[in-house]
Amino acid sequence: MTTATARDRLVDAAQDLFATQGVGATSPRAVLVAAGVGQGSLYHHFPTKHDLAVAAVGATVDDALARAMRTLRSDSPAVQRVIAYLERPRDALAGCRIGRHTSDQAVMDDEGLRDVLTAYFVRLLRELTAIFRETGLPDEVARDRAHAALAIIQGGYVLARATQDPDALTAAVRGFVGLLTEKESM
Repeated sequence: MTTATARDRLVDAAQDLFATQGVGATSPRAVLVAAGVGQGSLYHHFPTKHDLAVAAVGATVDDALARAMRTLRSDSPAVQRVIAYLERPRDALAGCRIGRHTSDQAVMDDEGLRDVLTAYFVRLLRELTAIFRETGLPDEVARDRAHAALAIIQGGYVLARATQDPDALTAAVRGFVGLLTEKESM
């Protein structure tokens, strides 16, 4: 096994465990077992649990941003890009891998990890705001609409998990999309 492969396996395992159990509740030993690598590999690549957490949470954020930006920066009309982002398939009952970290006290107490989450949400809000500006909305209204769009996704995840109904996220998105397109259908 190459060191790059061991590192990637550690990060992948940490991403999965951190998303389901939280950073604070996940031990380095659990990551080792899930990754199937030796202890030496862990400490070679990540001398501390914090180093592993920064790499794994950062990778989760990078993956999510790349997926979002592919949709939000497509050649489609502005509102259609937002709708495509909102309607893309999501595992509602699993919850948002990034949003869930905001309720992990170990993450929120760590300035470096918290900054990674903040940067994710700020970039998404900036992108969504720019798209809503493309539709001719004033800056403040575009910013509010961007916040609402992102809150629909995060809140939809929470409702789906709380009610154990994956349609809760779908219904939240459908309701918001209806509001976005209501003027067009009148």
